[in-house]
Amino acid sequence: MTVQDLLLLGNPQLYQSSKAVYEYELKSLMSTAADLHDTMMDFRQKWGAGRAISAPQIGVMKRLIYMHIDRPIVFVNPSLEDRSDEMFEVWDDCMCFPELLVKVSRHRSCRIVYRNMDWQQQSMSLEGDLCELLQHEFDHLDGILSISKATGSTAFALRSQKEFTNYSRSTFDL
Repeated sequence: MTVQDLLLLGNPQLYQSSKAVYEYELKSLMSTAADLHDTMMDFRQKWGAGRAISAPQIGVMKRLIYMHIDRPIVFVNPSLEDRSDEMFEVWDDCMCFPELLVKVSRHRSCRIVYRNMDWQQQSMSLEGDLCELLQHEFDHLDGILSISKATGSTAFALRSQKEFTNYSRSTFDL
């Protein structure tokens, strides 16, 4: 539908919790899902990255995540379950502060339970990069940014300095 402006680091809306989606709202949220797609694709074209985006990042305070890797998926009212005890560190990036990288610790695996846009209950087991990605987007729904999960005072870097961060390429795909 329309490319929306992304809320940027410092915007107080990014720190607010999103409200649950009700079934009767699905029809009106179809345009939001399309806006999330268009906004992410625009970001992907400009930055060469972008795999998922949450509704709060465009100022829509609803529990909605849009992901497009090999196909589009809309996660309505997602919850993360069965989080592994095993953790891993990753250089996290965010569309709301695209020049900044933050080293965070994430669960190695979990399961996401959600409703699709037909209000059908779904679940997906997640591991590695995909698990990290959806934990990041899920945090947005609760008003949590990766900067608040930094592993320490030296866990920040500029994207232009990523050659000094000892990263693997997949950890820089938003």
